[in-house]
Amino acid sequence: MRPTERLYFTDSSVLEFTATVLDRKTTDRGDQVVLDRTAFYPTGGGQPNDTGRLAGAEVIDVFEDESGTIFHVVTGGGSFDTGQVVDGVIDRARRLDHLQQHTGQHILSQAFVQACGAETRSFHLGSATSTIDIELQSPTDDHMRAAEEIANRIIFEDRPVRVHLVDEEGTERLPLRKESAVSGEIRVIEVEGFDWSPCGGTHAMRTGQIGLVAIKSYERARKMTRVEFVCGVRALDDYRKANSSAVAVARLFSAERDAAPDLVRKALQENKSLKKRQRDLIDMATVVEAAAMLAGVEATGPFKLVHAIFDGRDIEELRVLASKIVSGETAIALLGARDEGAARIVFARSASLGQDMGRLLAEACQTLGGRGGGKPELAQGGGPQKDMLEAAIKTAAEKVLSS
Repeated sequence: MRPTERLYFTDSSVLEFTATVLDRKTTDRGDQVVLDRTAFYPTGGGQPNDTGRLAGAEVIDVFEDESGTIFHVVTGGGSFDTGQVVDGVIDRARRLDHLQQHTGQHILSQAFVQACGAETRSFHLGSATSTIDIELQSPTDDHMRAAEEIANRIIFEDRPVRVHLVDEEGTERLPLRKESAVSGEIRVIEVEGFDWSPCGGTHAMRTGQIGLVAIKSYERARKMTRVEFVCGVRALDDYRKANSSAVAVARLFSAERDAAPDLVRKALQENKSLKKRQRDLIDMATVVEAAAMLAGVEATGPFKLVHAIFDGRDIEELRVLASKIVSGETAIALLGARDEGAARIVFARSASLGQDMGRLLAEACQTLGGRGGGKPELAQGGGPQKDMLEAAIKTAAEKVLSS
């Protein structure tokens, strides 16, 4: 089948068109319709396909085969007889989003070349953000800021973006940022006075249409640097989310938005100090509590058995209390706690005893529908069946006494 004429190749602003149906095939996903010409962009080059409507039916996917024939996957009816003339309408918002991200990528890639000599090796246009992998071994915030400033300067200057269709010999006369991956007729995207790159995607007519490019994050990936970015409408949405979060945090401190980071750092430091103080107080309190619990039970043979269940006590506090009990006298501690979500248990013994607390606790955790483990001297775990906590502790106590 002959290659499909691509209307977006020369003008990505085309959102409505007419075409003639050449073929139709029914599949599990829907009808696959082939047209003589189309403005629908097929998935490829790191860019997802367009969506929209064709003869009233919904276009859910667009792809091409090796011959250059483009297939439109449609659902929801529609008449597609061979030779029929049909109307196509591209989803405007999706087209704008994709051309903003893709043209923004061209500019950002050239900006990285100019800022730090980093070439782009791959590009992915995702549903929320896009990424490029650049050849940069040791990325820094300064690299990102420099490239971002260059890119946005080009966008704000509202430079023309032109499409050139040339042959392979013609590309040799152009200052291409990268070599073409195709042969024959080659489509080159020019950002006036800034970048020339072979590409088959949809692009803006002027850089101002991109609006803004913002780098969200970067990380080392496969001996390169992966840069996550957003352009245009996505940049606006990202700003709104970030601003909303920052304002919400600032309101918690009854402060202005830009003061929030310092206040959060201060609060975290204070919280760290308070937690240390809390641990110290718990340590002191559990010494007294452990002594009182030991005094309340009689020795059973060579040791004392202490078992108790608490409400709302965290497992770290249980562990500290259990350790204090078994270090105060020769004893075994079987402690449990429950909250709204689950039950937690800590079993411990004095070093001079031989019972295996890890094995004993694993059996108790089965009763609670969970799991846990540890060493013969100390083990901890839990499970969701908090109503079985009393039974689990009781069974464990019986096993200790019978051992």
